[in-house]
Amino acid sequence: MQYKGYEVAPSAQAMPSGLYAANLTIEHRRYAHGASFTFDALDYFFERDHAIAYAARWARLWIDQRSARKKRG
Repeated sequence: MQYKGYEVAPSAQAMPSGLYAANLTIEHRRYAHGASFTFDALDYFFERDHAIAYAARWARLWIDQRSARKKRG
């Protein structure tokens, strides 16, 4: 998915405990060299869909916060 110039790839990883880890990769499309950020195990969920939804929401918040800092600085 795309959000404000970033490519966002939320994912869920099945853990041995039966939980799903919410993982996330964010890439800034503007940079050819690929500014990429990876976040593993943001939190754990009983359902795969919840882990993915959480990672997607976390990405939007991270991008919004990063954008706000750039405007202030």
